[in-house]
Amino acid sequence: MPGIGTVYLVGAGPGDPGLITVKGQKALWDADVVVYDHLANPGLLRFCRPGAELINAGKSGARHTLEQNEINRLLVAKAREGKKVVRLKGGDPFVFGRGGEEALALAAAGIPFLVVPGVSAGAAVPAYAGIPVTHRGVASSVGFFTGHRRAGESTLPVPPAGSVDTAVFFMGIETLPDICQGLLEAGWSGATPAAVIQWGTTARQRTVTGTLDTIAAAARADGLVPPGLLVVGDVVSLRPELAWAEHMSLFGCRVAVTRATAQAGTMERAIEALGGEAWTFPTIEIVPPEDWADVDLALARVREYDWLVFTSANGVEAVVNRLLETGKDVRALAGPAIAAVGPGTSEALAHFGLRASLTPETYDTQSLGRTLVAAAPGTWRALLLRAEEAAPALPEILRRAGWRVDEVAVYRTVPNTRDGQVLAEMLQNGEIDAITFTSGSTVRGLVSAMDKAGIARSDLTQWMRHMVIAAIGPSTAAAVREAGWEVAVQPPQATVASLVEALAAFWSGRQERQAMLTKIARGT
Repeated sequence: MPGIGTVYLVGAGPGDPGLITVKGQKALWDADVVVYDHLANPGLLRFCRPGAELINAGKSGARHTLEQNEINRLLVAKAREGKKVVRLKGGDPFVFGRGGEEALALAAAGIPFLVVPGVSAGAAVPAYAGIPVTHRGVASSVGFFTGHRRAGESTLPVPPAGSVDTAVFFMGIETLPDICQGLLEAGWSGATPAAVIQWGTTARQRTVTGTLDTIAAAARADGLVPPGLLVVGDVVSLRPELAWAEHMSLFGCRVAVTRATAQAGTMERAIEALGGEAWTFPTIEIVPPEDWADVDLALARVREYDWLVFTSANGVEAVVNRLLETGKDVRALAGPAIAAVGPGTSEALAHFGLRASLTPETYDTQSLGRTLVAAAPGTWRALLLRAEEAAPALPEILRRAGWRVDEVAVYRTVPNTRDGQVLAEMLQNGEIDAITFTSGSTVRGLVSAMDKAGIARSDLTQWMRHMVIAAIGPSTAAAVREAGWEVAVQPPQATVASLVEALAAFWSGRQERQAMLTKIARGT
């Protein structure tokens, strides 16, 4: 009979997955069971360990996948199975999150629980919209209120005029006209600045401003729907100067990253630094070769070569790790000069104390081959350490120039179909704006994932027509076109940084064009 487990009531933050606390992220990784609601960004589920049981409680206004009492019973039941359970709640569990109700139910059942506070939407969402809830000389107090009526009551809880400088209403869109009317009746001026913020801190964030007299009509005209916050007070007038998030070049762009999990972090951070929302769906996995014999033999004869040629950071890591596994280290690579396809590969070499003697100006394998031939004319021996399914262009260029070339596969890329169903749903629902590919294998991996999820090729092609497709280089772009899709973004250099910068330039230009068309349509 297992012992009783522990329940962690974890605040997920207001929507931006980067706003979860370190303690909350650790709790997710340690959990056996995660029960999450619709306001917790599903991107946070990538912090869960493989094999964890994920349960969508799905509470959304009047629509409930599970009723509150069912959620309470579920938490108790899973803990009694001896499981470590995380209840992942949007914002902070104890700020209009019913965390107190769940904690009381756990206490009554004798279940140990811990609370991991989260960043509350009450302050974070206005901040992302450029509205500080307090500001010296403008507002020295703030009150948080629910936009829902209490059971059996016909009026909403609103603060009297003068009791707080800033009033923030959670879940305030559905009852917005009633809230505004209540505030007016409580003595607030109809000229008081007000803002409604939908899906704050996410790529779907939209903000409408007005006054207490006009905000309900403005929000309705703009089509705002829950979830959203209402902010009332003079601090709203600071927004034109402080609306920082909306001026970032990738603001509003939800980007699917298809790189292998180990490499995805660099691209995620670059996207998020420019205001985008990164969703990692690795379509490939990096795995060892089926047999190390050819690799071991080549590394034992490394001094017979004039050049060692690496075409990816994955190849560098695979070689060094194999040397360490066989009781050697990077000194075993001494002798030949080293060529790297680009800065990412050079950085991987430098991480292990190795220096690339040659890197082409254009970071692709064909340019690498031409640069090697130009730098070292004559007959040379080269050892290419790369992926099993690598394209033949590089060795062909070297052999035509008279080089003797040996190719050794130090790793394989295989399709990763695990997240295919989730990605398919997001593509179908229009929840992805752009998708990035960093190799032909990531393109083919996506196709395999969709096949495994039972998606027809015609449906996938239709969805991809609505995507901004970004390919890191010529060979990747060729794989995209081979799949039947169009490339919108291809950077001048085949690096992650250049790819994200090119995507940001394309996206911001597209958004500016859309804003101009909207103004023309409205006659403004």
